Amino acid sequence: MYRGRRLRATPVSRALIRETSLSVSDLVLPLFVVEGEGICREIPSLPGVFHYSVDRLDGIVEQMRACGVSACLLFGIPDHKDACGSSAYEENGIVQRAMRRLRALWPELYIIGDVCLCEYTDHGHCGLLDGCGHVLNDETLPVLARVAVSYARAGADMVAPSDMMDGHVAAIRAALDEAGFGNVAVMGYSAKYASAFYGPFREAAGSAPSFGDRKSYQMDPANGREALREIAADLDEGADVIMVKPALAYLDVIREASRTFNAPLAAYCVSGEYAMLRLAVDHGVLAESAVWESLLAVKRAGAKIIITYSALDAARRIKEGLL
Repeated sequence: MYRGRRLRATPVSRALIRETSLSVSDLVLPLFVVEGEGICREIPSLPGVFHYSVDRLDGIVEQMRACGVSACLLFGIPDHKDACGSSAYEENGIVQRAMRRLRALWPELYIIGDVCLCEYTDHGHCGLLDGCGHVLNDETLPVLARVAVSYARAGADMVAPSDMMDGHVAAIRAALDEAGFGNVAVMGYSAKYASAFYGPFREAAGSAPSFGDRKSYQMDPANGREALREIAADLDEGADVIMVKPALAYLDVIREASRTFNAPLAAYCVSGEYAMLRLAVDHGVLAESAVWESLLAVKRAGAKIIITYSALDAARRIKEGLL
């Protein structure tokens, strides 16, 4: 007779047979950087997550060092926006200045730059538009490549195109190689869904579209097999890391991707997931362990890299032996 409880009887026996574990090295912390000085401002829809001006990045770097989280995903919120998102590739743009500052504060920090235009365009879409408001795929690619090269010059270790334009990984890879940045890696937002779970991020990044939606380029939440085609295309174009975004509502896609592809797989636990759980915990609806249970589920599904706003808290708990 099977007696599974025998091996659940003590903390030691449970640890011995544990199938899935989180490591601090699995975690990537998203960071929002804004123009100005002296800014460390909590984002209302993301409790515990802050906007930082470049001169205040030393505080968050100190926290990352203390708990061992050594990778960040950087988002910039500029003052200037225009139709083509030109501030995204300026030498002294907000992300570029932040990257140089982070590199000076912690030379070993692994810096990932999110490559997209939605924070930088006055219309909030992820690419250039034609006269009718339709996103122009091929015309957007050189702009994305220019952004990626500017990030590499500023010190990025990896660039992560999140725009969902067809062919963007190939365009960025070619531009990086031509500019002499062959060692800068590319992480594709390979299976990025048109999800309602992005709401708090769009407030935090000021990136909500001024009209319409992004369904013409982000994936239909109903589709699973399509995600595998998108991931295969990114790998064929030269992606070093693939991603599924969001995470919790797409654990089946993470599982299929991990089984199908022999490539490093990231999952982005997005702003809505974080806010949903954080608010439930803060209001006493759920225990704090619900947050860590969700991260374990993402790891168990097959993700090796977990991008999460809970990275610092998770790392502290891992170091204390609580996870």
